[in-house]
Amino acid sequence: MELEVYNIQGAKTNRTVTMDDTIYGVEPNDQAIYLDVKQYMANKRQGTHSSKEKSQLTGSTRKLKKQKGTGGARAGSIKNPLYRGGARVFGPHPRDYNFKLNKKLKRLARISALSYKAKESNITIVEDFSFEAPKTKNFVDLLKSFQIQDKKTLLVVPQKDVNVYLSLRNLKKVRIIRASDLNTYEILDAANLLVMESSVKEIEKINQN
Repeated sequence: MELEVYNIQGAKTNRTVTMDDTIYGVEPNDQAIYLDVKQYMANKRQGTHSSKEKSQLTGSTRKLKKQKGTGGARAGSIKNPLYRGGARVFGPHPRDYNFKLNKKLKRLARISALSYKAKESNITIVEDFSFEAPKTKNFVDLLKSFQIQDKKTLLVVPQKDVNVYLSLRNLKKVRIIRASDLNTYEILDAANLLVMESSVKEIEKINQN
């Protein structure tokens, strides 16, 4: 598969890039995508939720009333979970939600997500660019030239570029990521992938067998 290379004004450069069919033309595996996205979201969870059980509360353990003869249910201490301010039964405690997936499955998930984007024609190759100084207007003009200013866009760059990053960080629908950090969740979360020309080779490197 070959894709046209565009400049930042949205015009064709009369050059093309050959996209590896083993990365952008495979039959997507939805189960692999599900597991990889599940892992990504689980690993982002802090797991700091906590509640106090009966033994952890500060309070009197005096029996509130006699066991029998009151006409009501028996009652123990004020820390009883049935009372306001009491303990919580089987409440959440800090835990680690991380789990591991093997590299081959994560690779399959990535190339499945990239294949979905390729089939939907939502991958645009733009020649490498940078800005002399951080300026949001410059990047907005770039998005307008491709008519994607109102869509969620993921810019894939070959390496960190501070001026480009600072130019788009205030845009809610735009994210930037290095090609070496590309992951299934970010690919699927964006409506369009704006890939710098040099990033194509980097993407191939991380998805080689």
